[in-house]
Amino acid sequence: MSESEIKKEKRAVELLVLSDIHIGTVGCNAKELLKYLKSIQPKKVVLNGDIIDIWQFKKKYWPKSHMKIIKHIVGWVSKGVEVIYITGNHDEMLRKFAGFQMGTLSIENKAILELDGKKAWFFHGDVFDVTMQHSKWLAKLGAVGYDFLIVLNCTVNTIRKTFGFERVSFSKKIKDKVKGAVKFVNNFEKVVTDISIDKNYDFVLCGHIHKPEIKKVENEDGETMYLNSGDWIENLTALEYHDKKWRLYRYEEDEQISVHEQDVETVDELDHSSKEVFEKMLKEFNLLK
Repeated sequence: MSESEIKKEKRAVELLVLSDIHIGTVGCNAKELLKYLKSIQPKKVVLNGDIIDIWQFKKKYWPKSHMKIIKHIVGWVSKGVEVIYITGNHDEMLRKFAGFQMGTLSIENKAILELDGKKAWFFHGDVFDVTMQHSKWLAKLGAVGYDFLIVLNCTVNTIRKTFGFERVSFSKKIKDKVKGAVKFVNNFEKVVTDISIDKNYDFVLCGHIHKPEIKKVENEDGETMYLNSGDWIENLTALEYHDKKWRLYRYEEDEQISVHEQDVETVDELDHSSKEVFEKMLKEFNLLK
């Protein structure tokens, strides 16, 4: 398939929201994400936290597929696509760069966007996580156990794929059944939606809890739409806004994604304009340290 044919098949998306990719970790489904990114053409992108996992970053583990995600996003910036990088807890080191802007790329701790006359409030969500606020060491300790499950997932799924079985997620199953985890998710959603209603936001968009969701929430003061973009560790999901409608994208339900598989495997290098943007970005961050 030629490059021009692939470009024609790209699906237009007005706004793409991604979170919790955790680039730099074993659990990141980078190849699957890249296939998805190459199948769409967004006008605006919000990266809603935990994109690069600085908590667990190791120089020894940086696969080409992970670098390709960064290259692809930089490619969008070089073509004029607005990209808003909202910081999360795993990439909290970038919070000191809030307000940074280079071309169409900006770094923020939160954002408010107007979508067809309605207000949308974007933030990662860890600010409402009590564990994150008061016991960061405990949160990191919990991340170690979570990472063990992810590594176990990867091993088991590699074997299952060999025999033609679907992938499974132990961590997702555990979180969905443990009462404490379910209560945490419910409390998290209530807190953020109550604040959203109080501030008269039509939409509130988070990440952090790795639970993709779109639902209307009401209380005695009004209503709001709660949206969570999920993650690319367990759920492989994203949020898309197009033609005044929200859609929760699920990779495993995308029947067209295989069209771009060959393109993902062959594209490696940045084009000239993207390379200039990438090099300038690295230079800017070195100056800001």
